[in-house]
Amino acid sequence: MDTPAGDLGALLRAWRDRLSPVDVGLPAGDQRRAAGLRREELAALAGLSVDYVVRLEQGRAQHPSAQVAAALARALQLSDAERDHLFVLAGLVPPSPATVPEHVPPGVQRLIARLGETPLAVFTASWDLLSYSPLWGRLFGEPVGEGGERPNLLRSWFGGTGAITPGERVEHGRDGGIRAFEASLVADLRRVHGRYPGDPRVRRLMDDMTAVSDTFRELWSTGAVGEHVSERKVIRHPVVGDVELDCDVLTVAGTDLRLVAYTAATGSPAAAALDFLRVSAVTADAR
Repeated sequence: MDTPAGDLGALLRAWRDRLSPVDVGLPAGDQRRAAGLRREELAALAGLSVDYVVRLEQGRAQHPSAQVAAALARALQLSDAERDHLFVLAGLVPPSPATVPEHVPPGVQRLIARLGETPLAVFTASWDLLSYSPLWGRLFGEPVGEGGERPNLLRSWFGGTGAITPGERVEHGRDGGIRAFEASLVADLRRVHGRYPGDPRVRRLMDDMTAVSDTFRELWSTGAVGEHVSERKVIRHPVVGDVELDCDVLTVAGTDLRLVAYTAATGSPAAAALDFLRVSAVTADAR
C-alpha cells in the first residue's frame, strides 16, 4: 500500500508539536523554543532511536512496523481515529476490534502522567503491560519482556519470568491467598478469550502457559470464568521492607484496558514507605 510522500512525516511532526511535555510526565522547562515534544523525547517515550524518528519525519522511512506504529500512537496520545489513520499512512491494516485493544487513550495517558506519584500501571485485557508510573517501577522493579514480547502478568507469574511482579515479593490479602489470586487470573483469561476468541496472542498465551505451568493447567481445566478484582496486598520490598497497600483494578470503558493502582492511607507506615521510594527516585535522578 503506497502513501503520499511526506504525509506521514508531516503528521508525526504536527502531532509531536501539539503535545505538551506536562501531559507525558515531563517538566515543561524554561528553555523550550516550542511548546511540543522534542524528537528525543518522543523517541524515548516510544522506545525508538532518535535517528529513526528523524527519518520518519523527513520521509526517509515511511513504513514502520505495526509494533512501531502502535508505540508512536501511544507516545503521541492519538485518538482511535488518528491511530487508525497513522496505520493507513504507514501501509498497515488498523487494529481489528476482534483483537484485544492495546491503544491507551489520551485521557488515560494524562492520568498516568499527573498521578506519577502513585504506583500505577496500564494493562491490556489479557494483562500485557503497556505503561507504568516511575513509582511502580520503584516498587516492583523495572519490568522487562522476553524475546521482544511485552511484559505480561500471567507469563510473569505462571511462567516464572518475574518480569512484572515476582511471586516472592507479593502476599495476597484475598481469602485463599496466592491460590485464590492465581485462580482469579486464570478465570479472567478465560473470560477475555470468550470476548476475543479470534485474537492469536490470547490463544498463544493460553497455549504457552498450559505448556509450562502445572498450576495454570490445573486451574484452566476447572473451566472457571470470572473477573480479576481489587484486593489488599503486602509487597516485600528489598529496601523499605513489607508495605501493605490497597490494589485497585479499574477498567477503562470502551477499551477493556486495566488501570492498576496501589495506594495507602495518609499517615500510614505504607504511605511513608512510598514517600521514601518516591524521594529516593528523585534523588537518584538528580545525580
